Amino acid sequence: MAKFKTSLGKAYPLGSSYDGKGVNFALFSAHAERVELCVFDASGAEEQERYVIKESENNIWHIYLEGAEPGLVYGYRVYGPYRPEEGLRFNHHKLLIDPYGKKLVGKLIWNKAIFGYDLDSPDKDLSFSELDSAAYVPKSVVIDDKYDWGEDKKPEYRFEDTVIYETHLRGYTMLHPQVSETKRGTFSGFANLSVLGYLKWLGITAVEFLPIHAFFGNRHKKGYITDNYWGYESFSFFAPEQSYLGTNSIDEIKDLVKKLHSNGIEVILDVVYNHTGEGNHLGPTLCYRGIDNSSYYTLNPDNKRYYYDSTGCGASFNLQNPNVLKLVMDSLRYWVTEMHVDGFRFDLAPTLARQKTVFSRESGFFYSVAQDDILSKVKMIAEPWDIGYGGYQVGAFLPGWAEWNDKYRDNIRRFWKGDTFQTPEMASRLSGSSDLFNHNNRSIWSSINFITAHDGFNLHDLVSYNHKHNISNGEENKDGNDSNWSWNSGAEGETDNRIIKENRNARARAMMATLMFSFGTPMIVAGDEFIRTQLGNNNPYCQDNALTWISWEAIDKEGKSFARYVKNLIKLRKKLKIFNRQKFFAGKPVDKSGYKDISWYNEYGKEFTSADWHDGNRKSISYCVYDNSRFVMAIFNANFKEQDWVLPELPEKYSWNIVLDSSGKFNETRLGSLRKIKVPAWSVLVFEIKK
Repeated sequence: MAKFKTSLGKAYPLGSSYDGKGVNFALFSAHAERVELCVFDASGAEEQERYVIKESENNIWHIYLEGAEPGLVYGYRVYGPYRPEEGLRFNHHKLLIDPYGKKLVGKLIWNKAIFGYDLDSPDKDLSFSELDSAAYVPKSVVIDDKYDWGEDKKPEYRFEDTVIYETHLRGYTMLHPQVSETKRGTFSGFANLSVLGYLKWLGITAVEFLPIHAFFGNRHKKGYITDNYWGYESFSFFAPEQSYLGTNSIDEIKDLVKKLHSNGIEVILDVVYNHTGEGNHLGPTLCYRGIDNSSYYTLNPDNKRYYYDSTGCGASFNLQNPNVLKLVMDSLRYWVTEMHVDGFRFDLAPTLARQKTVFSRESGFFYSVAQDDILSKVKMIAEPWDIGYGGYQVGAFLPGWAEWNDKYRDNIRRFWKGDTFQTPEMASRLSGSSDLFNHNNRSIWSSINFITAHDGFNLHDLVSYNHKHNISNGEENKDGNDSNWSWNSGAEGETDNRIIKENRNARARAMMATLMFSFGTPMIVAGDEFIRTQLGNNNPYCQDNALTWISWEAIDKEGKSFARYVKNLIKLRKKLKIFNRQKFFAGKPVDKSGYKDISWYNEYGKEFTSADWHDGNRKSISYCVYDNSRFVMAIFNANFKEQDWVLPELPEKYSWNIVLDSSGKFNETRLGSLRKIKVPAWSVLVFEIKK
């Protein structure tokens, strides 16, 4: 006898919804022939009931269980044709999680039963597996979204006032001495007062978490020595990663967001809607593939057995299907309305905006975001490239979007490496990259300026290694980027050579200063502020260990000094009040004074000439910004030696006041108009005028 009394229920909302009397279940599948709802015990180990869903309304299968409550564990079995050559991969022997499920229970265990085909068959995915996967896959859990947000108030920083801090939720606290061992690596661990106090002290305005959606990280998969630690293998866009929950409640995430907000810090999520953890045609059947493969994924038009893949991860998620697009939009709104997050960074974002495999500014995804009253008001950041045809789209996103600017990253690295022919481009990168973003009334903050991120060398290794050292990843050092634009200063890796260490420190300080005194939105990666190392590994995606964890107790005197330096850079950036502009520079007079909004000066105190711009050996440049009767000048010197420099002429009774010397070698403070100074090698100097 069935445990719950059933009725038809409603087609919306999708997923499982508790109304105080029972639970409504709704699942989209356009090609299914039969759907069953399977109910399990609290652990997810034993199936207790199975209900045939008889109602399908506009391809939404729905049922209502009277008396069901939050905590109910469930999954789906979806019946239909298994014809991979036609793009159909239904297999009712595979238990499937709810695409809208907001919580999971149980681990994903690598077993041949999780595949829709027989792994031992010579026909591979054209064969059909009758092994039941229920014992090896997570199950969905009904939740109650009620939560007392109290006086929670989002900081709502404008983009132009934002400083982003990218970090891995787990790795940040795994070795934190003030976080109890039971909470390390979890949302509640990150909510520790010591952690929050440090972030507030540092002065960043937003934390950007690497993926926290439940992900498939090759866990328990034979042949893989480590897990996919970063989390770019999502298989649920609503449920959080279980291992990040120290308690058994998703309220833990809400508690963290609430505490970050109370400390004046926004929360940005790195989200991966471009592909899922199910991979290519040989991947497992966990959710979307078994529910409706041809709807959820973009198939190869010439052979529907295979997928179109612009991600390099197996199969592109099909946002051209209105129901899949709705899933993504509903997920985004859920994290804003129910979890109170403040924005998103979209991994391989061009994939989301492809129409018939071609990137389009007129895609349904762009239009859906633009017209949405909720999402149009939060921070939207694109990683503006994928590996598909025409996948490099830096500068091509719509007004309101910000984009990771890899041209900024590479140019700044090359300038401070000492490469030739970098200065002209650097002028554009320092001033907001107008060549990329100054169109369609886009704002100067559209450029997310970064020198390092989770992917690639961190700051310490950028100045300490000429080559990647990824052997520990188990891929024979073939993974990771070979074009790092790094320079080890004369020795590969760690050294006791004083001159080499001084050079590394000077360039690291100069690069961090360049980042903070560039126009656009700065982003730093966690640990760079105290120059931690990853021993030359520029692709530690699988290193869930001390290599990627923040070693708080190992931070030495030099690291602490560097952290104070970064804190002061952030503070000074805010204090100068010239970086909170929206409009790009015109290089023309802005008022009756005749002063230009930005001017570029050479070492003779004169504005750059054509000869200066075309001098490939030039390794120094300075800008002078005029804004509301304020002058701010920054000098960037990547020469091996100190350089004589004449300060530009000022109005009468004004002098140049130095507010930053990245080298720590400049002794004077207030300097007169046209004064000749010596700019230290590998340094950044910043001045403002004083009357």
